Amino acid sequence: MATVELRHLRYLLAVADHANFTHAAEELRVSQPTLSQQIKQLERLVGFQLLDRSGRTVRLTDAGEVYADHASRALLDLAAADRALNDVEELSRGHLRLGATPTFTAYLIGPLTAQFHSRYPGIGLTVTEMTQDRIEDALVTDDLDVGIAFAGSPAAGISTSALFTETLSLVIRAAESPAAATSLPVRALQDIRLALLSGDFATRNHIDAYLAQHRIEPKITVEANSIQALAEIVKRSPLATVLPDAITHDHTALVPIALDPPLPSRTAALLFRQDAYQSAAARAFSDLAHEVARRDYAPPPRGSGAGAMSVNGRVPVN
Repeated sequence: MATVELRHLRYLLAVADHANFTHAAEELRVSQPTLSQQIKQLERLVGFQLLDRSGRTVRLTDAGEVYADHASRALLDLAAADRALNDVEELSRGHLRLGATPTFTAYLIGPLTAQFHSRYPGIGLTVTEMTQDRIEDALVTDDLDVGIAFAGSPAAGISTSALFTETLSLVIRAAESPAAATSLPVRALQDIRLALLSGDFATRNHIDAYLAQHRIEPKITVEANSIQALAEIVKRSPLATVLPDAITHDHTALVPIALDPPLPSRTAALLFRQDAYQSAAARAFSDLAHEVARRDYAPPPRGSGAGAMSVNGRVPVN
């Protein structure tokens, strides 16, 4: 069954503007019989005579005046929609929904969003801190555009793009740091009082697995569900913690001490819904994240280079 198409509207408005089929056909670059046939088809579709052809010039009927007014506004709205799409592609407007695990809100999200806003001030940005499994669920249900978490084993339907290698160290306040101390054997942790993330953090599970592997029974004095809180506690006490090295770079009062053997590193990554459309804002954010990663952080492990995409099963990480 035939339906009204955009060309019908354009043809009608051209005839009304020129009051003549011949001149309208020349402007539209179609033959006059084709134009006349298309206008008759439009009249059959809407059920009204839209043009009065009885005089020396062609004019709109009363029904044609009403219909042409709406048709003209519809075409103007479509033109505005095309401009809006161009604006989005040019990154002068738009919105990006970003989810990040707590580890990255502690050191990466601030500078990254600041640079993104500076480069694309017309793009609105919503940042939500959540665990990796929730990020993956939100990507699948289209409640997020991009996530920042860890590569490894994401949920089915999630693609990852490696950014950089995150390393962790024992962290103490500067006042507690022995002269020229840059590393400690893992057995030294047996006698150090610790402030660690609470057990609902996968980073804590990462640390616990390391301690168990080396048969260390830690002296955990404080547990906190905030990385920022841990940093403040350690800066003001003789307690030690375990944090990503990138965090200590921004806190001169905190000193990283490498452990021997070292804590296993992890690969920071962007997460996307597999095969989903990526907006211009999401693509721009991805490009900026890789740019910042190359400039400020350690490259990802060989085989998961920046920009490489992978799809796996699920392991929640935060």
